[in-house]
Amino acid sequence: MEKTLINPWHWQDQLGYAQAVEVTQAHHTLYCAGQAAMDANGTPVEADMAGQLRAALDNVEAVLTTAGYNWSHVVRLNYFTTSIADFFPQYGAVVDRLAQHQCRAASTLVEVKALAFPNLLVEIEVTAAK
Repeated sequence: MEKTLINPWHWQDQLGYAQAVEVTQAHHTLYCAGQAAMDANGTPVEADMAGQLRAALDNVEAVLTTAGYNWSHVVRLNYFTTSIADFFPQYGAVVDRLAQHQCRAASTLVEVKALAFPNLLVEIEVTAAK
């Protein structure tokens, strides 16, 4: 598989994502359901935004690993949050984690009224290719 980042500008570089990712010669594509701060029994984890982001990223990583993928295969990351104002102060930890795995994906951030459970603050949806 070959990945090409498409960035007509440079401002997104400091935010750790790409405007678009072109994938050629991919043999497999993984479409992941949204991952939130849920424990192994499907119970929401009581935590603040920082804790829920860590838990959601851990769950994304568990799904990727179980399917035989890793962060370098991720081409799209969609973030859904109940509060962009609470999300952005914690985003640096997300950027650091993605950079650690050389992950630069096309991304979208959307504020929503609610997620599946009332105490969930963030959900992350991923597409990966290899």
